[in-house]
Amino acid sequence: MLDSSSGAPDPDGLLAEQLLRLTRRLHRSQKRQLESAEIAITPAQSRLLRTVAHYDQPPRMADLAARLEVVPRAVTSLVDGLEASGRVRRVPDPSNRRVIRIELTDAGRATLRALRTARRAAAEDILAPLTADQREVFGGLLSTLVDGPGPRC
Repeated sequence: MLDSSSGAPDPDGLLAEQLLRLTRRLHRSQKRQLESAEIAITPAQSRLLRTVAHYDQPPRMADLAARLEVVPRAVTSLVDGLEASGRVRRVPDPSNRRVIRIELTDAGRATLRALRTARRAAAEDILAPLTADQREVFGGLLSTLVDGPGPRC
């Protein structure tokens, strides 16, 4: 990849492109794994299920919207779809019946297990060419990028 202003090689641009291609490849592989297991779920629904599972008690819709950084209406649509498939259910808050909480069902927990299995299989597919030492180095580099300082403005 060349820098458009100077015509010189652009290593950061190349890395960015490689990361995007790797991410797309990982998503495609995970999607194939889910399809072969006959798990019909969108990436957004998958993210919502994982988010619900991280709470100690069933979260409110507003909690989910804030955590996912989306508008509440988007959470409502996702919950509608997940509820229709039996993966979550709306339950009244025991201390305030006007508040609705979202809890996982057994089907939702089974879907989360299938998602984890698909994610692991997709990662194995992607990482297969790497040795154990290379995987360790790669994991360390990814941790640095994921956990490092945010964007500098």
